[in-house]
Amino acid sequence: MTKKKVMSRLVTSLPVAAAIALCGGLAANAQQLAGGNSSAELRALVDSKLAGKTVAWMPTTLGFPLTDMWTYVMQQEADQMGMTLDVRDPGWNPDTMVQIVNSLIAEKPDVLIVHNFNVQLLAKQLKKAEEAGIHVVQVNMVSNYKTGAYVGADWTQVGRMVGEDVVQACGAASGSSGKVAVVQGDLTSAASIEQLAGFKEALAADSSITIVSEQDAAWDASKANTITATVLQQHPDLCATFGFWGTMQNGAAQAVKAAGKTDQVKVYASGEGNRQDCTNVDDGLFYKFLNYSAPKQGEAIMSAVSFMLQSGLAPQDLRMAHYSRPFWVTKDNVDPAMCFDVPG
Repeated sequence: MTKKKVMSRLVTSLPVAAAIALCGGLAANAQQLAGGNSSAELRALVDSKLAGKTVAWMPTTLGFPLTDMWTYVMQQEADQMGMTLDVRDPGWNPDTMVQIVNSLIAEKPDVLIVHNFNVQLLAKQLKKAEEAGIHVVQVNMVSNYKTGAYVGADWTQVGRMVGEDVVQACGAASGSSGKVAVVQGDLTSAASIEQLAGFKEALAADSSITIVSEQDAAWDASKANTITATVLQQHPDLCATFGFWGTMQNGAAQAVKAAGKTDQVKVYASGEGNRQDCTNVDDGLFYKFLNYSAPKQGEAIMSAVSFMLQSGLAPQDLRMAHYSRPFWVTKDNVDPAMCFDVPG
């Protein structure tokens, strides 16, 4: 998706009052650009809004293709815009995440980007950040407190899409047992809560399908492996397993392979589309993979940042979202370009 299209989608999600205020700002900018070299003046106007600004970025952790790819793309975009990207790694520690955000509120970057561990952890801090005049973008997992922008997957849509495919693969017409297992991430994350809701909504269309296991692996591949191995012992006729992150579900796929059931159990996963995800599809470990593309998300995150800073609106006056477009990667269509390697 081009930046122009991203910005268009962001604008359409603005509240009416914010949109009116933005139109006023754009009209003022248009007056400034009347006559003269419009292109040069437009660039100068944009630079005046972006150049020298500081963007703070706190993922849940670094060291995974998902967060490393976001960081790489965000750094490239920040360099292009003349902004500083300040990266803080909490090392998957919720207490450290709170401490980092509190410190950043005191430091007052122009924009704060966060990858929420769960729906409640940072809610108070993000509200406080906006009250301090800091724009806040939430990535892929929202808090109970909705900030100026959310960029990421529509998890209900993702769960529903996988569920609809499972109905086709394991439903009454398939002749299978109809038994399905679910491997969640963290139970309190938006990605788990909403993905599960969408999945169950889709499965409700076929009463022959039964979820025989619904356990969380805390985003850990080894835990997903142990859970799935046990489920296969209890339900050797399992039809499918759905994991809420490809990196985690790789553990489940290995358990299916070890049990000699790769041709029987259909392994579904959703995720960012790192190289291993496509390899797993190509090797037959994943039956299907629903990709929401971390590189595209990285660009959309920084487009949101650019929009916020150019709008002239206060943080509390913005409430918008950009939802990633998920697409299927299957054995029939897998292509190297569908997945990424983190540069360097």
